[in-house]
Amino acid sequence: MADLKNRAVDSEFEKVRAQALNLDLDARTALVQILLESLEDLTEAQVESLWLSEAERRQREVREGQVKLVPGDEVKALLDRVLG
Repeated sequence: MADLKNRAVDSEFEKVRAQALNLDLDARTALVQILLESLEDLTEAQVESLWLSEAERRQREVREGQVKLVPGDEVKALLDRVLG
């Protein structure tokens, strides 16, 4: 039953996404602004849940080898070179 619901949600999402991408630039910009503003109304529990989902996704990507971890000192050295 959950798979059927997920497919329906995915299908609806794809319809909305396709429609949004067909909007002109001004309409897409307005839509983005409205959607971003709607996120400001999230409760603390909702924000925590979203961050937990993001952390789990990132952990899964690391475990599955989809992303390469870079040591902090290498990142700092790169930033020092790029930003001067």
